[in-house]
Amino acid sequence: MPSFLRRPRVLIALGVILLALAGGAVAAYLVAVKKPGNIVNTDVPFDAPTTATTPPPTTTTKAKKPPKPRTVNWTRYGYTLAHTRVFDPPTVLNGPWRRVWVHRTGALTEFPPVIWRGVLFHLIDDGKLIVRTAKNGKLRWQRRLGALAASSPAVDHDTVYVTLLQASTGSVAGKILALRQKDGRILWSRTLPSRAESSPLLVDNRLFVGSEDGTLYALDARSGRQLWTYHASGAIKGSPSLHDGRLFFGNYGGDVQAVRASDGKLIWKSGAARGLVRSGNFYATAAVAFGRVYIGNTDGREYSFAASNGKLAWAHQTGAYVYSSAAVDNVPELGPTVFVGSYDGFFYALDARTGSVRWKHDAGGRISGSPTVIGSIVYFANLGKRETVGLSTATGRVRFRRGTGSFDPIVSDGQWLYLTGSSSLTALRQVAP
Repeated sequence: MPSFLRRPRVLIALGVILLALAGGAVAAYLVAVKKPGNIVNTDVPFDAPTTATTPPPTTTTKAKKPPKPRTVNWTRYGYTLAHTRVFDPPTVLNGPWRRVWVHRTGALTEFPPVIWRGVLFHLIDDGKLIVRTAKNGKLRWQRRLGALAASSPAVDHDTVYVTLLQASTGSVAGKILALRQKDGRILWSRTLPSRAESSPLLVDNRLFVGSEDGTLYALDARSGRQLWTYHASGAIKGSPSLHDGRLFFGNYGGDVQAVRASDGKLIWKSGAARGLVRSGNFYATAAVAFGRVYIGNTDGREYSFAASNGKLAWAHQTGAYVYSSAAVDNVPELGPTVFVGSYDGFFYALDARTGSVRWKHDAGGRISGSPTVIGSIVYFANLGKRETVGLSTATGRVRFRRGTGSFDPIVSDGQWLYLTGSSSLTALRQVAP
């Protein structure tokens, strides 16, 4: 679970001094501050999505049978390489839902499983990797890999990749491992000098993962050989996000940065508000969409930076820590929207361009984990109430509620939902209303 040191907010007097020293440029920047804690800079470009329209058919054709439902692989944390946390299922998944099976893990489960061809790979916080058949919950194999873990695996056609916070009890060393999918045989492992809870990102036979000493590693996925490293100013907790050949991530030094995926060269680094506002730590995984980087901070803000150069576009103050990684989607009839939870007990839908509130939901308990959009519903877990809630992405109306869930609750294979509770995994099947 996240840990950090709180940092004091900037004083009004300091803002006056900065204005006096920096002159008109700083004054122009800060004039956009709407209220204490919120920042808006309208000069930052925004890549508005284009909506394609399908022309009506010119002839009447016989209705075809609906396609046979198919399963989908969910191979990484956050589903997409850019960690937008949006899944468009091949069939409508709006419920109602029936529980098919439930597995009690016997240990804390903060992160969800990944899915490959009907098999679930679930890393539990006690360092055990549990592998089950998705449709019936039957155990295929399990293996304890270390003493402590807090991440999701990554998976491809024959291998599963795992990061560990602690390789052994009391150790400060983390570990990255590659295991054979069918039986859990270790193919290679690499001990790290510090702990790691960054979910691995697998791209074209390269594995990217961060660690608590601030190192971002690029490894050859087949051998574990180190390709390059980048050293940040603080611990890298989140999973790096990939877009347009660049990796984006925050750290516990209060920075967000972009590095080139090919060689780790720094492209830009931007502290929250470029030093004009003192920030806390970036625990969350960044989401990249619409030419922006979206990431939460322990100072209570959700931030938006330009993906091209790191310029701050906006910061929205929720009033409490934002550990939650955002889901970002272009919602019909609403537009580009950022979904994120806060320790203030509210779940927010923010305008992706400006950071203004489109709607918010009073969850009645602190939100630590990250949401996921599946179709037209955004799911999140309420740590305070230990429940999972699904809301309409357009209106915020409650569409789903289950009395289990604490952190990062939902993944799907395109047919079923798999719900991660605080110490359980539940399979839910859609039934006819």
